[in-house]
Amino acid sequence: MTDEDDFITRLMGFGLTEKEAHCYFYLLKYGPKTPSPLAKSLHTYREDMHRTLNSLIDKGVVRPSLTSPTIYAAVELESALEFALTRQEKELIEMKKHKHDIDELAQQYKPQSLNAVTFRVLKSVREVVSTAIPIISSAEHEIVRLVPVAGLAAISRFGIIDSVKEFIERGAQCRGITDVTYSMIPLVQEALDIGEDVRHFDHYRGLYFAVCDRRHCLSAINIAIRHITLDEPASLVYTNDPVYADYLLSTFDMLWKQSVPAEERIHELLKQGTPQVDQ
Repeated sequence: MTDEDDFITRLMGFGLTEKEAHCYFYLLKYGPKTPSPLAKSLHTYREDMHRTLNSLIDKGVVRPSLTSPTIYAAVELESALEFALTRQEKELIEMKKHKHDIDELAQQYKPQSLNAVTFRVLKSVREVVSTAIPIISSAEHEIVRLVPVAGLAAISRFGIIDSVKEFIERGAQCRGITDVTYSMIPLVQEALDIGEDVRHFDHYRGLYFAVCDRRHCLSAINIAIRHITLDEPASLVYTNDPVYADYLLSTFDMLWKQSVPAEERIHELLKQGTPQVDQ
């Protein structure tokens, strides 16, 4: 990967989406721009560019001019990163405040509760994280997951990857399927490095889900997470119904046979060279 790709990936680690990271980097490199030429350079449409710029303004890393037409400029890198760090520190403090709630949630997954089938709608990234970590911590056998890039970013950022790592170190198995694009290579490599068996399914756009120990399920038709923050809205369903788990596992096994090892896909992408922007 090039230094530019690495820079973009690290910006995403500070809470920017892939589009936001490319936009901020472009403004930082080429100076202030109006939306139209910026959209043309980043191969998107003007309305989408406005949404991206407004989000970057909210995050404190881009400043609009007071003139007309509006010109957008990147905030100095050091100031932008400090602002992002402060925001993340606040989120981590809030996570620690909710540690007691997570411990209580973990009690739901003890053996005596296995006969009770429940369904629950998870409405934010925070709820997804607070539900997933206790399940993984108490798991014993296998986790399978089929997630998009936004899911991988959340898994990496909010500690789920650490729980999965500990799960694998206990001798259990974790398998994952995703659509591996060039910019998400570092996230996929992170999963490979902890011992997860990851495969690539080209342009997958179906049901996303995770199943733990053939019982605990998290599923969503579309994981539309635009900003990797705890308060970002999400819409996933949790259930501990083993019948639904069997259905998801049969779907996963079918897709697994049609996918290719992530290492092969990464090698192919690196051999092709750097794309301008992953679409």
